[in-house]
Amino acid sequence: MVAASKSTAGRKPARIRLGMVGGGQGAFIGAVHRIAARLDDQYELVAGALSASPDKALASGRELGLADDRIYDSYEAMARAEAARDDGIEAVAIVTPNHLHAPIATAFLKAGIHVICDKPVTVHSADARKLAALARKQGLIFAVTHNYSGYPMVRLARQMVNDGRLGDVRVVQAEYPQDWLTEPLETTGQKQAAWRTDPVQAGGGAIGDIGSHAWHLADYVSGLALAELCAELSSFVPGRAVDDNAQVLLRYANGARGAIWASQVAPGHLNGLRLRVYGSRGGLEWSQEQPNQLRFTPFGQPTQLLERGGAGFGEAGARVNRIPGGHPEGYLEAFATIYSEVAQHLRAARGGKAGKPDKASHFPTIDDGLRGVQFIEAVQRSSRQGGRWVKLPTP
Repeated sequence: MVAASKSTAGRKPARIRLGMVGGGQGAFIGAVHRIAARLDDQYELVAGALSASPDKALASGRELGLADDRIYDSYEAMARAEAARDDGIEAVAIVTPNHLHAPIATAFLKAGIHVICDKPVTVHSADARKLAALARKQGLIFAVTHNYSGYPMVRLARQMVNDGRLGDVRVVQAEYPQDWLTEPLETTGQKQAAWRTDPVQAGGGAIGDIGSHAWHLADYVSGLALAELCAELSSFVPGRAVDDNAQVLLRYANGARGAIWASQVAPGHLNGLRLRVYGSRGGLEWSQEQPNQLRFTPFGQPTQLLERGGAGFGEAGARVNRIPGGHPEGYLEAFATIYSEVAQHLRAARGGKAGKPDKASHFPTIDDGLRGVQFIEAVQRSSRQGGRWVKLPTP
């Protein structure tokens, strides 16, 4: 018998070695990614190019406990150095402003390193197509953190649609209102407002920042192919160079209709992401601010309030559930679900040493990222053309 101290039976595989570009001191989304990566104990952050400022990059890395020789002045240097190490990073998280996503992702894909990228994946769809082709050529994973698809009740909603419990989907309504840019916050030096309202860095305003989340939620749950849209983008705050309100009508390939509203100038709303889907047999409604509940109404019957961990929860939701019902799970846990789903596939990419991923394991990929940028571009094109209907590229 092998001594217990030497046995590998049941031993947890080594954590995935993760790097990060962006996300230094004062960066909101970088901290979110780090929490998400740690929550299920799947990753270890070992390297980073955390800021364009060398001094800030060094200070940020030291705060996170990184070794000095793995704190880099640039993402180019990081990609080269980490690819050359036997213990180099296996995946990189990209959490910079949008215009930097494409060149950073390109550098790491060429270095043979898997990519986890914030959304929108690029500013231009041409760049997203190149990234998709490069990821396929290199045989690498390219995940996009459309994190709202990680909520258990969103997984349940998708399962219910797939199982036909709504019948034929007819109407899809998604909205994401906020109020934080009701006044010209970007003129005060607030970092998040400054880059998100810069057309060069962001590539768009509300439609790219939060409208892309509303689009993906509708796309993910409904499973419908979006055929065409018409849109109006507005900039209500004087002097603002990007849209702060978006209204979009949708036509789906199966004949269904829909609408998306995204606004960052809607007083009274913090993060009011909401989805409603109606079919020939019933309808459902989910709100991100009450994420542990899903309202389901079979036609002609009383509305049911389905709860995370409760009766009728469903297999798709249960498999990404962490704690008993009644103990709220929220934004950070949903983000962590994406990271943990990616981790299953990253472990398999090591050479099968940790087995195959769960058959139901999935996450948004570069293909979702490409379609998201195509959606944003179609909205912008329609608005420039006075709200004309614009066709979406076929998959």
